[in-house]
Amino acid sequence: MMLSRCASRLLLCGALVLPAALLQAQTETQAQQGAAPASFAEARQAELERDRARLAELVDDRDALRRAVEAARERRDAAAERRRALEAQRDDQQARHEALAARQQAQGGELSAVKPVLERHVGELRDALGQSWLTLDGPELPARGDAESLPDLARIESLADALMAFTRETGRIERLTLPVASVDGRVVPREVLRLGDLAMIGDGRWLRRDSPDLPPAALAATPDAAGETLAAFARGESDRVTLDPTGGELLKALSQRPDLLARFHQGGAVGYVVVALGGLGLLIALGQYGYLMLVSARLRRQLRDGASLRDDNPLGRVLAKVQTLRQGLVPEALEARLDEALLAELPRLERGQALVKLLAAVAPLLGLLGTVTGMIGTFQSITVFGTGDPQLMAGGISQALVTTVLGLITAVPLMLAHTALASRSRWLSGVIEGRASAELAEHLEALPATAPHRESHHAAALA
Repeated sequence: MMLSRCASRLLLCGALVLPAALLQAQTETQAQQGAAPASFAEARQAELERDRARLAELVDDRDALRRAVEAARERRDAAAERRRALEAQRDDQQARHEALAARQQAQGGELSAVKPVLERHVGELRDALGQSWLTLDGPELPARGDAESLPDLARIESLADALMAFTRETGRIERLTLPVASVDGRVVPREVLRLGDLAMIGDGRWLRRDSPDLPPAALAATPDAAGETLAAFARGESDRVTLDPTGGELLKALSQRPDLLARFHQGGAVGYVVVALGGLGLLIALGQYGYLMLVSARLRRQLRDGASLRDDNPLGRVLAKVQTLRQGLVPEALEARLDEALLAELPRLERGQALVKLLAAVAPLLGLLGTVTGMIGTFQSITVFGTGDPQLMAGGISQALVTTVLGLITAVPLMLAHTALASRSRWLSGVIEGRASAELAEHLEALPATAPHRESHHAAALA
């Protein structure tokens, strides 16, 4: 009897300590042998041998056996106590669930039908006003309801109060002091003006709100006229204000629209060359036109004072040369010398016209070159990336169009400048040639000669 009792205790103790003993024995064996067993059968046989050795030790040591049994009983009692606590918690939760179900059933089906509609409208309101200007230093959005509880009278009243508060705020204009991100990215407190739910302005700029967690930021592109109107309205000097009726789409388009400098950079290297050549041609044209205007002023002064010849104008130089050559020369020689003097003055009057005309003709051709290179880049992008993303093709298309525009814009002023230079130089040449021819005719008429000879002189002068 005593032996059977000991055997039963031994088996109970072995069942309780077997997993820990197996793990400890396996660890010790691997530490002693330094390698894993060769097969599963050998590992199982080794574990059996270790279990037998452990059981033998426990049988020999009655105190160790008694302590193991007591430890096993304590763990069993603790597990039973924890089980009773979990069962009590389960029963409590079940009772609460039954009470909630009974309450829901007692309140009737009307509130059950109202709850999803109410929560749907609350969600839509929070989504619609998540980035609204009304939530900045304004009424708080209604909280989302509990999924298990039915809406009570207090919640319905709070939702109605929130809707009325937001409705009042949509018709108010308020001055607030909020942290605002400027164009350069710095966030500093600024005085802003909130126009209901329509817009918010500060420092003559529209403000945008990209996220509920980020402060409002100044819009980079605000037209000058709109900025002046907004600034005057914010100062109280005007009752007019510029708003975006599209709900932010127009402001987004304005912020993404490139300015004149950005358009110029879209032309690329070809655009830079076109503009540089156009600037060079305009400088040459302006310099030559200034010279021609100076010559015109000196020529008018020479015409007013015909007695004294000046060498600061072409007419004075031509007439002076004719006067020095009139003694001892036949009329044909005088005419040849006059033509020589006139031809010597023409290069100065027509200087730069050929280059301006050449640049005016080259500019559209360079624009066409930029168009071709831009379209080549566009087709290369289509070949590599396909047509799914239009932004990948925008660069080549922009270059193709901008270079054409730059070429035409450059050619038109150059053509006008060339026309002005040619007209002014022809007028000066005509005045100089007419005055010199008249001087030569007067000289020939004063020469003593026979009538036929004089008539030939008159015919040559008229020719």
